[in-house]
Amino acid sequence: MSETMQAWVVERPGPIGTKPLRQVERPIPVPGPGQVRIHVRVCGVCRTDLHLAEGDLPPRHDRVVPGHEVVGVVDLPGPGSTRFAEGDRVGVPWLAHTCGTCRFCVTGRENLCTASLFTGWDVDGGYGEYLVADEDFIYRLPEGFSDEEAAPLLCAGIIGYRALRRSQLPPQGRLGIYGFGGSAHITAQIAMAEGARVHVMTRSPEARALALELGAASAGGADDPPPEPLDAAILFAPVGTLVLPALEALDRGGVLAVAGIHLSDIPTLNYDKHLFHERTLCSVTANTRDDGEAFLDLAARSGVRVSVTPYPMERADEALADLASDRVNGAAVLVNAQR
Repeated sequence: MSETMQAWVVERPGPIGTKPLRQVERPIPVPGPGQVRIHVRVCGVCRTDLHLAEGDLPPRHDRVVPGHEVVGVVDLPGPGSTRFAEGDRVGVPWLAHTCGTCRFCVTGRENLCTASLFTGWDVDGGYGEYLVADEDFIYRLPEGFSDEEAAPLLCAGIIGYRALRRSQLPPQGRLGIYGFGGSAHITAQIAMAEGARVHVMTRSPEARALALELGAASAGGADDPPPEPLDAAILFAPVGTLVLPALEALDRGGVLAVAGIHLSDIPTLNYDKHLFHERTLCSVTANTRDDGEAFLDLAARSGVRVSVTPYPMERADEALADLASDRVNGAAVLVNAQR
């Protein structure tokens, strides 16, 4: 076995047209205590990776390897690692580590941990051939999904699930979804499986067509008003100007959950127009491991259909460029040639 591997790193954060990623040769990592080494089969391309490459999220260490929707096979358990065996198929998500002792961790809110670490931001992720991960923070994957289909579940799916729960959508409620990419198209299906009527607002004609194909009640432009008042809404597009029309679309007592880690500036709110009658605006921060386990189980039972566009791992920069230009329908997934 070679001692080196190919991996993409964030060389110089900046606009995607300046090619901020570079493919380099790296030593194959060695797992530490409680870790496992994973041979990457596929890695989903998340909008957070784009924010990292473009500098909206400053890299936490120099030349970090992006990617946090990783599906692979355990290649080498580290010292004291017993949860997984060599050859097990596993998923590596965004949440990489929490302290377990802060006031948030001990009250079941580890997504708000004050010392949390994240895959592809604090620690090297899946845009390469191998990575190491803490065994307590990775998942066994449902058998009903291929590698390519499973990858977007690990962030797009889990974060969308948490956003849906944060939106407090009532039973048989009316849900608005703003933006319809990798996360939204999975979340919409979960909501519909639970009895919701879903209205999608997005600028992409292809995404609107996919939304209707998946069963959405309507699909309109990004800032179009939905055909009926909404009980809840989720903003997936990282566009702050959409907060205002989304809040206006809410019925009394409705909740708008902002699902992204990055959002452009929100224009001035008008209290009477946007917040009165107990309408609520809230954010979504990462996820807990319980969120991940609950979502993966629900996705398997609900028969979620994952729409993916595969790219060879060697074309990671092209996949990010396509994501930035809304040329990806569903979720982009990088595929390792040797898997």
